[in-house]
Amino acid sequence: MKESVITRSEAETRAFAASCLIRYGGARVFALRGEMGSGKTVFVRGIAEAIGVGGAVTSPTFTLIQEYPEHGGRRLVHADLYRLEKPAELLFLGWDDYLEDPGVLLLVEWADRAESLMPRDTLWVTLEMDLELTERRITVEWMGTP
Repeated sequence: MKESVITRSEAETRAFAASCLIRYGGARVFALRGEMGSGKTVFVRGIAEAIGVGGAVTSPTFTLIQEYPEHGGRRLVHADLYRLEKPAELLFLGWDDYLEDPGVLLLVEWADRAESLMPRDTLWVTLEMDLELTERRITVEWMGTP
């Protein structure tokens, strides 16, 4: 399944992200890719808001992984792999534990840096900004079952 949308504001991007939780309800891993400033963290904020995570949601660029308390039976785990040197580094951070826990919703920025460690049913989200920075194209690809 593949779809693309255009959003014209951060609010629209967050709303689309939240809608993905419904449309792709079986997805547990959201792999985000796109250039710096393309809206990956904004997309994560939309999902965090939708499941009730309060407070600031920022990209864990230096810590690699940020866990948020459980809301509605799901625990949000937000990873930023920008500083990852080798995919194998994730294995030392409990990556397999996150993938095996059915209560974890895993949102991964810069996921293409560890594509080999993403499960088969990963929901891939590609974000692209136009030259004027007024529109964002979001393309979602998923091999799983809605």
